[in-house]
Amino acid sequence: MKKSSYVLICCVTVVLFSCQKQEKELRYIAAAGPNVVVYEMGEDNVPVAVDVMTRGEEVVVFPGERVKYEKQKYVQTNIGRGQFYVLEDNTVSDRRECVKEEAVWVRTPASVIDDTLASHICGLAEKGKQYEVVGYDNLLTNGKVRRYRIVCGKDTGWLYGKYTVFSEEEARERYMAEKYDSIHINVRNTFGGGEAIGCDYYPVEKPDFTDNKMPGQVYSLYLNISPAVVGKIDSFIDLAKQTKINTFVLDMKDNECPAFKAETFERYSPTNFKWGGKNKEKMYEYAVRRLREEGFYVIGRITCFKDSYFVKDNPDCAITDRATGEPFFHNKAYWPSAYDRRVWQFNVELAKECIRKFSLNEINFDYVRFPDKMQSVEGEINYHNRYNESKVQAIQRFVQYACDELHALGAYVSIDVFGETTNKGYTTPYGQYWPALSNVADVMCGMPYPDHFAQGYGGIRNPWNNPYKTLHVWGKNAQARQQECPTPAKVRTWVQAYHVMRYVDPNGIDYNGYNIAQEIRGLYDAGCQDGYITWLSNSSLQKYIEKKSAFEIDYLAESKQRQDSIWQSQENTVSLQE
Repeated sequence: MKKSSYVLICCVTVVLFSCQKQEKELRYIAAAGPNVVVYEMGEDNVPVAVDVMTRGEEVVVFPGERVKYEKQKYVQTNIGRGQFYVLEDNTVSDRRECVKEEAVWVRTPASVIDDTLASHICGLAEKGKQYEVVGYDNLLTNGKVRRYRIVCGKDTGWLYGKYTVFSEEEARERYMAEKYDSIHINVRNTFGGGEAIGCDYYPVEKPDFTDNKMPGQVYSLYLNISPAVVGKIDSFIDLAKQTKINTFVLDMKDNECPAFKAETFERYSPTNFKWGGKNKEKMYEYAVRRLREEGFYVIGRITCFKDSYFVKDNPDCAITDRATGEPFFHNKAYWPSAYDRRVWQFNVELAKECIRKFSLNEINFDYVRFPDKMQSVEGEINYHNRYNESKVQAIQRFVQYACDELHALGAYVSIDVFGETTNKGYTTPYGQYWPALSNVADVMCGMPYPDHFAQGYGGIRNPWNNPYKTLHVWGKNAQARQQECPTPAKVRTWVQAYHVMRYVDPNGIDYNGYNIAQEIRGLYDAGCQDGYITWLSNSSLQKYIEKKSAFEIDYLAESKQRQDSIWQSQENTVSLQE
């Protein structure tokens, strides 16, 4: 053999050996949890944990460089500039196989959805229970699963991974029980709304959508569905542009007042569809487009659990009379049961349609409650409580479900609650418990209309004639309730923009621009500084024009100026005393 041929053969052999030794594969980190441990090999090939990697990460591994220790195989991989090892079982060739957990435990009760397009609820995942995992949708960048497909009873459905953990001990724990349980366990269930301790207080990550920014101060006017109102949107825009108003709240559905012929109405409630109006969809399309063109934030208002038309079409979803089995008529309306998941789905599907159709920034849910003033007839009615929930649990879980479904579309969620909900020490009979709802909603919209308060509220004589004092006391109470959950919502309050009702006081004050401003000042000085919404049910343009002075004020700047003045005065007093 020639010398040159011998050299060539040797070189090829070295190259082949080198290639074989450095054989590499592209794989993905897999585990029964969001992270895996990364090792260095110490003396005698004993693995030493040095770091973690996130499940789903793409890595290059060298199968020829395996190390076996105590029956476990470790494979070499390049991470950054160094060479490290991971368990070979923690690598897969197919990214879809990265999730290895066979079961998860639930730490926050949550709805299980078997049809994500229609938001259809097939069950309730209960706290402290384990559920078999049969699939998942997406891995997040932190290695956690967005939604698991689980077995729930006889059905399979989707459950958000954020509500799950990997052990029974974690699942049964209550978040910071030493702090929050000690608050809620002492709350009285005087009126049958449910035990406050039965709600969930785990922190909830509040969204901040990059392409849908909520104004820091939401100064808003309410508009009802009338063509004489929404149909004159350009006139309302002209008024708003002369003031600090930056937001409009438009009705999408009120009791027996559907805004337009929504496809959701056609599927769930033909009576709502019938009365939706022939040309209102075009009217709404124009109104929202004009508002968006002019830079306004747009909110759609939907009443939930007071809907006579829906009950007419779905009597099996209603609160019923035990004696007759017929829907129960109360306060001039029929009420769908807030326990019924089909009612939840109907309202959330309508919200989703409105967001998609009109590009709304936010959905405001009103009547998120059971009927009030029912204590005397509780034994005569059937709520059809399938999951054996308390009222406060059901209402919190509805809001949680609504937020999950609407956040997926990039929209915020606000919840209307009675002014009473800021009172300390008891859960309300209609299921609204401020800390439980504030913890999961994006915005809490209290309705502390001064003419709704009893004589002597907060030590105030005739609260309806003292808008600043009344709203200041209420605002302080609201701020106290905000401290009773780890992730409180923003507080944007409905303010009375109508004359005091005559049955309250025939000599009550007129809620003109000055008195509306006094309400808002009371809120801001109490620390409720995320904005206001005017409640004027007829949405009269002329009335709004007459009250225009209230809408010209930058309340945040004004409140800060007042506080600075108070602090300066106090400092001067101290200086004089010294």
